[in-house]
Amino acid sequence: MGRLLRVAAVCAAALTVITAKAQLIEFESGGLKYHALTKEGLTIMVAPLPSHVRSYTVLQVAIQNGGKSPFIIRPEDFVYRPEAGLEVTAMPARTVVNSLIDRASKGDVIKLITAYESGIYGNSQYKSTNGYEQRRQSALAEFASTRLKAAAAASAIALVQTKLVPGQSTDGAVFYTLAGKPFMTGVVSVRVGNSLFEFPMVSSN
Repeated sequence: MGRLLRVAAVCAAALTVITAKAQLIEFESGGLKYHALTKEGLTIMVAPLPSHVRSYTVLQVAIQNGGKSPFIIRPEDFVYRPEAGLEVTAMPARTVVNSLIDRASKGDVIKLITAYESGIYGNSQYKSTNGYEQRRQSALAEFASTRLKAAAAASAIALVQTKLVPGQSTDGAVFYTLAGKPFMTGVVSVRVGNSLFEFPMVSSN
């Protein structure tokens, strides 16, 4: 009987590992390739954007809290670990926003907004309650200048620190200083609460 229980325990542990690994889902939407992972009721979806802005390489992130507890989401928690090279932490939202407003060209802004909106609006797996669209509307209402509106709309894309309560969702872009180069093969990891989310990155070269 004891042996049977030990065998059952080993099988259950193996099934748990298989189930946990099976949570990583891949899908395409709006021309972007997403990876999605759910832990503790929190679902995170990530997809590299095809265009870069100045020295930034950009990752689109969409998050839904279907759990029972609130979670704190910060862009700095998204760490890119390439197979070859040093790990890179995503830039704080304030740094990115100031950079976009001060130095991004009109062409940069248009490319970023087009790529981001194509992905997020085409993503049937995600419905935002407090993300880019809400930040964009707020930014457009605040600025009268056309130039500032364009910069503010681009800045609204940046993922900001958010307390995500049960039932809420948010989205945004996280920015890495990779000299404008695309992601190489590696992993993007983010720790939220007690859970570690890991998403494979594949070189596009």
